[in-house]
Amino acid sequence: MKSIVSKIYKREELVDILQKKREAGKKIGVTNGTFDILHAGHVLYLEAAKKICDILVVSINTDESVKKYKDVNRPINPQEDRATIIASLQGVDYVTFHNEEKMQTTLELLRPDFYIKGGDYTESLLTSSDVLKGWGGKVKILPFIEGKSTTTIIKKIKQLSDSSIPVSIENVSSSFVSAVILDRDGVINEEVEYLHMPEKFQFIKNALVGIKEMQRMGFKIVIATTQAGIGLGYFTKEDFFKVNKVMLKGFSDFGITISKIYFCPHSKSENCACRKPNIELIERAKKDLNINLQNSWVIGDKTADILAGKKAGCKTILVLTGHAGKDKEFPTEPDFKARDLQEASEIIRKNTAHGK
Repeated sequence: MKSIVSKIYKREELVDILQKKREAGKKIGVTNGTFDILHAGHVLYLEAAKKICDILVVSINTDESVKKYKDVNRPINPQEDRATIIASLQGVDYVTFHNEEKMQTTLELLRPDFYIKGGDYTESLLTSSDVLKGWGGKVKILPFIEGKSTTTIIKKIKQLSDSSIPVSIENVSSSFVSAVILDRDGVINEEVEYLHMPEKFQFIKNALVGIKEMQRMGFKIVIATTQAGIGLGYFTKEDFFKVNKVMLKGFSDFGITISKIYFCPHSKSENCACRKPNIELIERAKKDLNINLQNSWVIGDKTADILAGKKAGCKTILVLTGHAGKDKEFPTEPDFKARDLQEASEIIRKNTAHGK
């Protein structure tokens, strides 16, 4: 059995090591994460990842990258400690580090057969998936393990330290979350008919400020958008993803994390269950993220958005950007109206316990 220290390498040092393993017929798998305060979810995930490949490489976010992309107060444990703990797991063959948010550089260096991610990701939204195609690599998505996270552990510890009343960790419920479910075009970005060119994407004034405030209040940020142009043949899913990449870059630069993006690619004539005001997209978000819809908000610029939110049991805000509700396609009224997403965040703050 390898010693713990002998498992930890710089990325560049692993290139030759993995090439020899590859020549010996071994399948290489790479996964990545912060792995701050190791918990059962991490262990089960890495155990499942090892079953996919012969050699499992875990790339850990450096301290600098965690502070930059996640939280200035994190990580709790420095990168050397995190690497040592991960390297101690029997199923982990090698541990390395990456300093960037995206994994493109690491993947290009190590050229794995499999890039393994947890179920909170989808292959279509992983920008690194295109890189893998260069050598025939594949993305493998493992099921999401509910209720296991470092953030939850930190919150529980903080609750214990802040409260004078003894609290049982087991009795602290983190089962449900609240979310703000946003339409995209005309709400987050300027309305462009059948938007499919990344260079035409432009954030609406105050959109980023408003969403950042919603996130600060503790809401998960979800996007649910109708993209009928795909079904009509005006553009492809790949075009849609390219536009999203520009949007996600803007969110990342502003310190905003998007939990999920859901889209309906169908034209109106297809009578699908996911085109708003149907609520399949919202129901998917509820299932995937364990959302309490009664404590969540739907924000849109069209009556279809508002009716979908009402049918799902959420509170609704019509923003006076984009179509501003002038489509009149459905006879419904929002709970609130706002000039833009910044004013929408103020409405949410005043009308929810999250804002107190």
